[in-house]
Amino acid sequence: MSVALAWLLHRSPNILLIPGTASADHLRENTAGAALTLSKTDLRELDRISG
Repeated sequence: MSVALAWLLHRSPNILLIPGTASADHLRENTAGAALTLSKTDLRELDRISG
């Protein structure tokens, strides 16, 4: 989930993500996505597979 959140945040600075969470562990994982840095290769691959 962290990679997906990081990718979506990179795609648009105007995006508002509201991921659901059922536990403190999931909240920490979701928050980690905002700090994750994806390489250009990672971003290209995610764009490619997203359709």
